[in-house]
Amino acid sequence: MSFEGKTVVVTGGAKGIGAGCVKVFHREQAQVVILDVDEEAGSKIENQLGDRVLFLSCDISDEKQVSKAMKKAADHFGGIDVLVNNAGILHYATVTETTEQAWDSLMNVNLKGAFLCAKHAIPYMQKAGSGVVVNMSSVQAYVVQEKVAAYVTTKSALIGLTNSIAVDYAPNIRSVAICPGGVDSELNRNAFQQSADPEKARQETIDIHLVKRMAQPEEIGEMVAYVASEKGSFITGQALRIDGGIGLRVAGSKND
Repeated sequence: MSFEGKTVVVTGGAKGIGAGCVKVFHREQAQVVILDVDEEAGSKIENQLGDRVLFLSCDISDEKQVSKAMKKAADHFGGIDVLVNNAGILHYATVTETTEQAWDSLMNVNLKGAFLCAKHAIPYMQKAGSGVVVNMSSVQAYVVQEKVAAYVTTKSALIGLTNSIAVDYAPNIRSVAICPGGVDSELNRNAFQQSADPEKARQETIDIHLVKRMAQPEEIGEMVAYVASEKGSFITGQALRIDGGIGLRVAGSKND
């Protein structure tokens, strides 16, 4: 599954799932570009991995910044072959509790950001004659916890964006959505801290997975790398759940 000579752009690549993707692609010999607003974390992972990694500070909800970043990435490494739209934020609220500002913030980062990055990365893929766009959706596009209305909306919409990209740019450019379950990441750890009992919230999250654990960021990265590789070349326009079995079990009697 070598990506030698290939350039991979990962948004939100400084931490969490994004960092997991960066580490896997780097291990597989890719040239990796990290786009993130967290300059400290981005510079840290760039320094840790060393060669073949470029960190660019970028607000993906700003088209001028995205266009500039994609050009820098392509100029630095000679093109763009894979885009991983991973950057995302989470906000807890029902529809009636969600402010317009919070709604717009999630739409701008989680959805508009993915659109803008695809818009400005795909032309480089077209120039190369091939490419892959991977959008980080969520298992919550299918099964939903309470009070995540805006977040779930963005993650569901990313599947539609995935399908449109797959259709519009076939056969040379593929697009796949990845739908993780619970991941042991900064995003989830911060979410647990918002609970009255963070450890209980963490354990409840673990317990809803049939495998009785959360995923590590690199595990999601392995799936992302697989679908972006030649081994996954027959996969396009699909939303793939890597969720530890969330939502599979239904209530009912059990025979001892």
